Formats: sequence, structure tokens, C-alpha cells
Amino acid sequence: MDLVQTLSNQYLKPELPPMNVGDTVRVTVRIKEGSRERNQAFEGTIIAKKHGGINETITVRRISYNVGCEKVFPVHSPTIVSIETIRRGKVRRAKLYYLRDRVGKRAKVKERI
Repeated sequence: MDLVQTLSNQYLKPELPPMNVGDTVRVTVRIKEGSRERNQAFEGTIIAKKHGGINETITVRRISYNVGCEKVFPVHSPTIVSIETIRRGKVRRAKLYYLRDRVGKRAKVKERI
């Protein structure tokens, strides 16, 4: 058990910002298209955090052109370049799946001061 833990600890990213459910984040991902690589940002609200350690994932949701789009990002993946916290959200739940039914101003999360 300790061998697995020590192997996975060396792949953890040490420079992650503090992020919680309800925060608005910008996740920059390295995308490979053929022989070229580029960085693409995905900005949205964290609606779920799952697992822990090397398996930790966040689900980020945004609405673009009146269509909701969700992506699940493994936090410690080598394809993720950076994660920036833009706004801190004030929520009282661990999972914000109820935001899937809401559009516009109703889908906003209050900002923590």
C-alpha cells in the first residue's frame, strides 16, 4: 500500500490553487492536433469535485450560445497546463447539479467576499 502511495505522490501537482465547488475557474489544457500543440482555456463554474489524491477530478460547467457544456478534468493530469481561480463562490452544497436546469441569471452563484 505504501509503495502505491509513494509512486502516486511523485506525480501530484504541488502548485494547485485552492479551489472549491462554486468557484469560477479557468482551466488551460494542452491540445494536440496532428503534429501541432496549442493551449486552450475552458472557463466555468466547478459543480463537482470527486475522489482524492492522484484520481481527483473536477467537473466544470459553462454556458456558451445558450447551450450548457460540462467537462470533467483530472486535476493532476499532465495535459492540464494551469488552473486559475477567478471568483470564489458562496455555496452550501457539495454538488451543484441543480445548475443544469437553470439558464441566465438564475444559474449564477453568489460571490464569497
